[in-house]
Amino acid sequence: MRHLAILGSTGSIGTQTLEVVENNEDMKVVALAAGSNIDLVEQQIRKFQPEVVCIYREEKARELARRVADENVSVLYGMDGLTACATVASADVVVAAVVGMIGIRPVIEAIKNGKDIAFANKETLVTAGHIIMPMIKQHQVLLTPVDSEHAAIFQCLNGERHGEISKILLTASGGPFRGKKREELANVTVEDALKHPNWSMGRKITIDSSTMVNKGLEVMEARWLFDVDYDHIQVVIQPQSVIHSMVEFVDGAVMAQLGTPDMKLPIQYALTYPQRRNLPGERLDFSKLTDITFEKPDPETFRGLALAYEAGRQGGSMPTVFNAANEKAVAMFLDRKIGYLDIPEIIEKCMNDHHKISNPSLDEILAVEAEVYAKIEKDKEL
Repeated sequence: MRHLAILGSTGSIGTQTLEVVENNEDMKVVALAAGSNIDLVEQQIRKFQPEVVCIYREEKARELARRVADENVSVLYGMDGLTACATVASADVVVAAVVGMIGIRPVIEAIKNGKDIAFANKETLVTAGHIIMPMIKQHQVLLTPVDSEHAAIFQCLNGERHGEISKILLTASGGPFRGKKREELANVTVEDALKHPNWSMGRKITIDSSTMVNKGLEVMEARWLFDVDYDHIQVVIQPQSVIHSMVEFVDGAVMAQLGTPDMKLPIQYALTYPQRRNLPGERLDFSKLTDITFEKPDPETFRGLALAYEAGRQGGSMPTVFNAANEKAVAMFLDRKIGYLDIPEIIEKCMNDHHKISNPSLDEILAVEAEVYAKIEKDKEL
């Protein structure tokens, strides 16, 4: 029996994880954490009967507690509540699916408490990979990637020797604006950017996919997950989203993981590794698959990808600046306070203005995030 704590239970990954749980009798949910969607969390409580729940906003948590007073569940709030869910004694695996740097502290505490991590919170590794990965080894816990691309690479490397890797080929769909030039994106609306051609994801990640910032974050995540340098990570556009990523080895062989664009496959594999189980759903039909094509990404139009490589190569606190500036800029774009092309411009300005910290502590990482947020707010007022 696998006992799960799901951080981010109302998001895209969280809700699909719960679908996977329904199809596996040896999985039980013991903790749920979410932001403010108490209507959905109430349904999840009544269906999955967790021991403890966290709603980040205190007033929402108190309202939920009143609603589920008839259930045997503790309702907590804030960072303390989130950490309590990540470290609950009965959990043996934590599904880290919250969006943003808010996930760093709970993941660290979960690792310290010996929990395996099913990992879908890329910002944690982007900003604190130098802290997280040594802890994974120190506490001898298992980290399995949930993002489809990293899950694909993880599968391709299963049984292979690290020293024989030549290159990681990280695939991208290209998003809704594939093939467009920068000048064509000047008047992009929120609605335009949320129309992803292949995947169903949360709003923030969908915007990140459209700017290719998401792929940049995945490049930085891959650097830590698979212990490779940036010169050996290549982004390839694969518009059909059939090949989820590939690995090239020193002898020239390339291994790829293929499948339909369905996140339940990498979620289930992360939870059952090294076992594979039947997963209901659509399968690839090669008799109907007319072509699989590849393109080079356009770093001029999709400036966020180039900036991600730059931030990653600089290292230290620079990936935190990249991530925090993007989080703030995307939130402002979704609130219609800035234009679409302002997103990479804000990221680049914040990076140029930052004095890098070479080996930041957790407190320094969080302080840099706050400084970036404050800088963007101040610049917006000027």
